Amino acid sequence: MWKVAMSEEVGKALRSVVERVNQAAARRPKTLPAVSPRLVAVSKTKPPDMVVEAYRQGQRNFGENYVNELVEKASDPQILDLCPEIKWHFIGHLQKNNVNKLLGVPNLFLVETVDSMKLADKVNSSWQRVRGASTQRLKVMLQINTSGEASKHGLPPEETVTTVKHIVSQCSALHFLGLMTIGRYGYDLSLGPNPDFQMLLTRRQEVCDTLKLPLEEVELSMGMSTDFEHAIEVGATNVRVGSVIFGNREYPNSAANTPNPSPAPSPAPSPEKSSKVVSEEAAKKMQHLTVSRP
Repeated sequence: MWKVAMSEEVGKALRSVVERVNQAAARRPKTLPAVSPRLVAVSKTKPPDMVVEAYRQGQRNFGENYVNELVEKASDPQILDLCPEIKWHFIGHLQKNNVNKLLGVPNLFLVETVDSMKLADKVNSSWQRVRGASTQRLKVMLQINTSGEASKHGLPPEETVTTVKHIVSQCSALHFLGLMTIGRYGYDLSLGPNPDFQMLLTRRQEVCDTLKLPLEEVELSMGMSTDFEHAIEVGATNVRVGSVIFGNREYPNSAANTPNPSPAPSPAPSPEKSSKVVSEEAAKKMQHLTVSRP
């Protein structure tokens, strides 16, 4: 009975989010690259059953914040058996001592949170060993701390171009896919476009101008459950949505959910949990916001 109810809830929620993603994409200014937004279903703290159900409903891209949890979930026999085309995104803070463990994840598709040249070099050298004779490059994004908050990980915005240039020229095993940001939680969209998203758009333009790259080849990962529609409207090509699909999260005191088990403190509440899930009424209002062109 529980699985039947869970199946119906996940399926209904996922279809609703996909529809909202498509509607937001249709509202984008024609001046933006016509790149279909990629929906990443953030499944942290959720059981493999829910991942399998979302996959059964057509979802392919899934995101996890903690290396240990991703390793455990991606190696789950049920997921390996029933989700052969799954694409895992790592979207949490990555420490250099966890790189080798992360790169061993089955079906790892994209590391969204490279935030320094040193980390890029470590991921590059580790992937060269992991891939062996294969020439497949690992997709990575550069995480930018657009809000300037000390509590946020990410590269200072002014170092974006230099670091991207380093990845493109010095990290031959990596495929630079784009820029990622979290941004300040709880931004009031009635004040206008989110300045953190605007900052990422600006940095992408600088990267493209300097390295002579087409805009459509540099993706933007921004937007979560509370603001993914607005993010898409202003140019996001990759949005990370969790609680709206899978429901509010529970945080068991488990080593799988902490980047460093004891003695490190328990993980901070997720961005989506901190800012609370937007109500249906608020979501509808967000859909009708007039967004200025970047």
